[in-house]
Amino acid sequence: MRSPQDIGGLPEGPVDTSEHSLTFWEKQADGLRAAVGAKGLMSSHESRRAIESLGHDAMERLTYYERWTAALSRQMVDRGVLTQDEIDAKVAQVRQRLHDSGELELAPGEAEKFA
Repeated sequence: MRSPQDIGGLPEGPVDTSEHSLTFWEKQADGLRAAVGAKGLMSSHESRRAIESLGHDAMERLTYYERWTAALSRQMVDRGVLTQDEIDAKVAQVRQRLHDSGELELAPGEAEKFA
């Protein structure tokens, strides 16, 4: 059985290789991952393994940086650095702040990712 990231040879369509700018939150996710790695809380191998363990559903519906964020959250909970309740509370706080400011606009189909 193939693991979720092993899509070699499957008819997945063309790969978008065009240049694109990272969004602010993607840059933050990259910086956070680097900081956590520099603190010795995880290695790139552990990060890769955590992303691969998210499963087929996550690999299909989450974007690259969304997978990084989900894997990092799981790793921090597994290591006892954060609790899931702490993460959930912070996410709710940020969502509310973005909603109140009008900055939270989801593309069609995006809300289902967070349900």
